[in-house]
Order: sequence, then C-alpha cells, then structure tokens
Amino acid sequence: MLPTLVGRLQTRIFLIAVVGGLWALVIAPLLPGGGTLTDRYRAMYAVLAIVLVLGLVWEVVYHLLQQFRWEKDWPTFFALLVGVPEGLAAYAVARSGVLSWAEDITPAAFVVGFGTTWLVTWLVVSGPMRVLTVHWRFRGGRLV
Repeated sequence: MLPTLVGRLQTRIFLIAVVGGLWALVIAPLLPGGGTLTDRYRAMYAVLAIVLVLGLVWEVVYHLLQQFRWEKDWPTFFALLVGVPEGLAAYAVARSGVLSWAEDITPAAFVVGFGTTWLVTWLVVSGPMRVLTVHWRFRGGRLV
C-alpha cells in the first residue's frame, strides 16, 4: 500500500521530532560559525520547527502532485532530491525573522544542519523504518 496523506504527515512529524531532534543534539555543537553552544542549539531547533511546519504544507502539495502519477508515489531517490527546494524555502523563512532564534544562522551552518538532518531522516525512512516497522508501509504510512 502507498502512503496516504495522513500517513505522510504522521511520518513527517515523527521523523522531524524524533530523528531530527536526536540528530540536532549531535550536530548542533559541530555547526560552523560563531555563537555560544546555546545559540547553536536554538538555531538548530528553530530550523527544525520551520522545517516541520513548512514540511506539512509541502506534504499536501506533494500529495496533490502525486495524484497525476500512475504509481501515486515518488521514486526513493526523488524523495532525497526534494530536500533542495524544501531547504531553500526553509532558509528563506529562517532568514525572514519569523523565528528570531534562527535569523542569525549562517548559510554554512544552515547547509550543514539542514543537509545532514535531511540525509539522516531520508536514510532512516528508506532503510530501518521499512524493516523495523513493516506495518508502517501496509497501513498507508500511518504510525498511529
């Protein structure tokens, strides 16, 4: 069974909150640029919040676009590449000042933080999640 919109939204929330949150603990101290460790964590979690909210909107758009495809799903590698427009949009929102914690993040820190988080979550959903939670795929991508 293919992921449904509700399943995609649940998966997105789970991945950003759990996998992204844990990865942020690891990667935030290693981000390039200045600032205190607290500033780096604030910026990283602000970016995660932006990506989560923006990602929920993107999932609806992706779902509508997929209705024109025969398979109604993206190829796995394409799911990795959609991180580019999502990253550009998230960076624009971060720099706009919507969340004051994120507006001082340097481009290099954003690329490292967002890029590695996107890669880690994509690897989790493309590998361990499909193996460890077999029911996930058969229930339309729903976790609950």
